[in-house]
Amino acid sequence: MSFADSLLDWYAKNARELPWRSQQSPYRTWISEIMLQQTQVETVIPYFIGWMMRFPDIETLAKADAQEVLSYWEGLGYYSRARNLHKAARMIMEEMEGELPQTTKELQQLPGIGPYTGGAIASIAFEEDVPAVDGNIRRVLSRIFNVSEPARSTEGEKIIWDLAKQHLPKGKASEYNQALMDLGATICTPKEPMCAICPVSGDCLAFKLGVQEERPVKLPRKKTPRHIVTAAVIQRDGYVLLAQRHNDRLLGGLWEFPGGTLEEQDADLGDCLRREIEEELGVNVKVGMPFGKYKHAYTHFKITLHAFLCELSPGEEPQPLASQAIDWVAVENLGDYPMGKVDRLIANRLEKEIRDGRLQG
Repeated sequence: MSFADSLLDWYAKNARELPWRSQQSPYRTWISEIMLQQTQVETVIPYFIGWMMRFPDIETLAKADAQEVLSYWEGLGYYSRARNLHKAARMIMEEMEGELPQTTKELQQLPGIGPYTGGAIASIAFEEDVPAVDGNIRRVLSRIFNVSEPARSTEGEKIIWDLAKQHLPKGKASEYNQALMDLGATICTPKEPMCAICPVSGDCLAFKLGVQEERPVKLPRKKTPRHIVTAAVIQRDGYVLLAQRHNDRLLGGLWEFPGGTLEEQDADLGDCLRREIEEELGVNVKVGMPFGKYKHAYTHFKITLHAFLCELSPGEEPQPLASQAIDWVAVENLGDYPMGKVDRLIANRLEKEIRDGRLQG
């Protein structure tokens, strides 16, 4: 019995029960695969269910407001995925007669769909005989075939994609790709893989050599930079000032408490915040009491953000010099504005302190 046969036998009995599998459609497969990019299944499930209740099909998504789409994505991270989904839905309705393309090549014409996602959708939803290599599959194949090249290197990627294609059983791409995903998620895990119960351990070269925990080979890790960031909580007459980030930037389209990164010329955090507010909004602020210290990790860097309660100088009117829009928002309405994780933490604290009477609205 081949490695693929053993894998498919195992999958037939042990496939995970997931909401996008129990009621399958091309649209649901597309949405789930985008949500699952760099995000764990457990995190995705409630977002997927909520999304489907609000945007059950391509037409509904295409007609939706961009801010509402971001609101339903809030907390899932990597927000360009939501913007690309919205943009792609409109392309499908306007240029493709409302039908999701059925081949890997055609799918990759849509924003946000690369080789893996295109292969996953085409194989799962349309039975195209194409491989799909994500992190789980990359790890599984690196171990089974004892790939000694770094898995994320150009050569390593080519080897693994070739292996995935070479061993794909004709007519069974959907089951094969999903079986590899499930095996990597449940048994062939990054640390302490459960080789004793693995259905393909008999074919696994890394297991036979005792090097399974050394596969996949990783490229040297770069040091992750950490930035010190400031943010201003500017209140006026029960309202707080928010700025909307440009769509082509990190967290594009989301709303934030204005501020920026500490630079060498800044004497201290207050000096940094005054400079940033003048550059971003064209106004002067009085920096008041600290309003929390927040840490967060993005893909390529980490931040420590210091928030401060601030006041505008008399007669000052802010302008969106470095954002696509600004808005004075009633504190009780902050939940209507999609935000990144740190800004939501600040907003939640502001709402709570005003509600509890520790801070005036």
